[in-house]
Amino acid sequence: MADNFPPVNLPKRLLMGPGPSEVDPRVYRAMIQPVVSLLDPAFVPILDQLHELLRYAFRTQNAITFPISGTGSAGMEAALVNLLEPGDTAAVIVGGVFAARMCEIVERCGGKLIRIDVPWKAAPDPDQIRKAVGGKKVKVLAAVHSETSTGVCQPLEPLRAIAQECDALLVVDAVSSLGGLPLETDLWKLDVCYSGSQKCLACPPGLAPITVSERAAQVISQRRRPVQSWYLDLGMIQQYWGKERRYHHTPPVNMLFGFHEALRLLREEGIEAAWARHKQSHMALVQGVEALGLKMFVEDPAARAWTVNTIRIPAGVDDARIRTSLLNRFGIDIAGGLDKLKGQIWRIGLMGLTATPSSVLLMLSALESVLADQGFSLDRGAGVAAAEKALQAPAQ
Repeated sequence: MADNFPPVNLPKRLLMGPGPSEVDPRVYRAMIQPVVSLLDPAFVPILDQLHELLRYAFRTQNAITFPISGTGSAGMEAALVNLLEPGDTAAVIVGGVFAARMCEIVERCGGKLIRIDVPWKAAPDPDQIRKAVGGKKVKVLAAVHSETSTGVCQPLEPLRAIAQECDALLVVDAVSSLGGLPLETDLWKLDVCYSGSQKCLACPPGLAPITVSERAAQVISQRRRPVQSWYLDLGMIQQYWGKERRYHHTPPVNMLFGFHEALRLLREEGIEAAWARHKQSHMALVQGVEALGLKMFVEDPAARAWTVNTIRIPAGVDDARIRTSLLNRFGIDIAGGLDKLKGQIWRIGLMGLTATPSSVLLMLSALESVLADQGFSLDRGAGVAAAEKALQAPAQ
């Protein structure tokens, strides 16, 4: 009977899509530690260290800083359901698929939504946001730092000023930016910021690190009614992560072992060095892509996320065929567009272990080959040459 259910034996891919990303062997090794109880004396010090390692990654001293058991979407939902009660107003800046999800959560909370739709290929105009919230009583202003569906990086400092003007709590999605793009939680006075374990932090999916400012924590503690989600109630979860060590749910202990090692790797490299590595890889990819005659979807270089790179699919080129060829011939996994960008862009992730010269050069060489097979006119070798030149340039 066992022959009807063979063991799982998946091929190795080079994960260069928008997530999940490549995982360091050290992280895998950490995950095969023996399973222990959630209150085992040997496990408790790891919880304390995760607090400190995450504070380092988020650049914060917030007391409430821990990984939620769940993917990045759990972080999104936790951020909003803990802050919002029925009738509260939340303004969401929508420039892509993931910001649109925030809107749905706001409405499911019974909140009043101010949806601020902005172009999907550019950073939004602060004046548009200011006009949308001006004169209104807004409890939450929410934005995505690096919009994984478009490759746009949203500047956060202007949003802090707008949030202060309307006395709103600033909620930031950093799922595809934490560890890869400059993120200053305390300096920029972000009230709630969450991410995912599976992107720039180079760990398998399954955890959503989150950090909550003292101001936001006070708002949560003064709620008129319980948080609508028992599982994502941050006050209850904090009682386990804090000194009380009060049982709430059984955390995925082996995932936490792996996450601990992933964060140790980030600390060893240094957060600023990691940012610089992601930027250099992004710049090299852009130079190579443009040398092949392709165009970036986000036209303004200053508005491009270094982590998720979006490329326009040229006329006459079959989106699915290119991605299938990359997967079958080279073992490289990239993604197409979502929602209204389906069939219009490719999304190439340079996150964690793939934000390296070797990954960039391999990606460009493979992309050149599969494009040529489809009859796309290009200068063979130009993409790799342009990227190598960019990689040799002094870091900026």
